[in-house]
Amino acid sequence: MENKDSYSLLNFDEYPITMMEKRSEEFYLEMKKRRSVRQFSDRPVPCKIIENCVHTAGTSPSGANMQPWTFIVVRDPQVKKQIRQEAEKSEREFYSKKSSKWVEDLKPLKTNENKPFLEMAPYLIVIFTQQYSILPDGTKRNHYYVKESVGISTGMLISALHHAGLACLTYTPSKMDFLNRVLSRPSNEKPFMIIVVGYPERDGMIPKIERKTLKEIVKFV
Repeated sequence: MENKDSYSLLNFDEYPITMMEKRSEEFYLEMKKRRSVRQFSDRPVPCKIIENCVHTAGTSPSGANMQPWTFIVVRDPQVKKQIRQEAEKSEREFYSKKSSKWVEDLKPLKTNENKPFLEMAPYLIVIFTQQYSILPDGTKRNHYYVKESVGISTGMLISALHHAGLACLTYTPSKMDFLNRVLSRPSNEKPFMIIVVGYPERDGMIPKIERKTLKEIVKFV
């Protein structure tokens, strides 16, 4: 028999259908405006906004509710500089491989090995997956669907940042192991992604890209 003390009543807000349609369309139109930027202003952003957005990411569903994520918010200029140096070292190796199909596919976006945004933006949110946790008695506790769980949480973080009025960039250096060393993270954590966060540069440019239509991305059966 289930232990009722481990459950609580669902607090679910149900809206009229017309309001649901309106809310869903409004959210789509808001998120449609989101674009990744690579030119950031150094304008300061209150830390409370970042805290709220990370708090939102922490409400994400996860396998067995293990919540296998760690968010390291980097604002120290020296640490950001070190991350940039290590990232560009890795990127120089990556972009030197002229035969790489990946490098060819990146050409329309005009990216290169130089990553000044890692220092210019006021915040870097470095996301780590937790492969397992360690209990007080020293034993390991397995985590489940780690990448899927952290991926969902990251999507919620990006949405929260955009909703708050900030710009961001998802960035994954070709090699990320240095992040454990720079940020003093334990061996059970693996770098997943860097989210660069701040205001866009006033005259910043973004690539002209098209998104797939609804018919191209969904099938109803």
